[in-house]
Amino acid sequence: MSADSLQDHGTHRTKRGTRMAYDEAVAKRVRNALGKTPDIVEKRMFGGIAFMLRGNMCCGVIDGRLMLRVGPDGYEAALSRPHAKPMDFTGRPMKGFVFVEPAGFASAGDLKAWIARARKFALSLPAK
Repeated sequence: MSADSLQDHGTHRTKRGTRMAYDEAVAKRVRNALGKTPDIVEKRMFGGIAFMLRGNMCCGVIDGRLMLRVGPDGYEAALSRPHAKPMDFTGRPMKGFVFVEPAGFASAGDLKAWIARARKFALSLPAK
């Protein structure tokens, strides 16, 4: 990633000096879609930013993609939607997690629908 392309991304250094990048405009849209909920906490994770709901990962942003935890039961249905792909960091997909390319959440309605899927799963888990 060039220095010029980092202007559109929030960049942060970890204690180990590793750069984590995410599109701050997408993160802002996710924050707005989640609303002001006291049980949402932002956390640096997976090389981007994750939004934790009651201590469980709900959704996040990596580069310009939306990352969603939809759970094992919602995984195939989520993947059947346009622009959704398996979340794959190591060559093996993480079952229950999907990436959505920007075209898949371009409208506010599409973003809210994706967030609702992830929120529903996160709320099904015990609080941590």
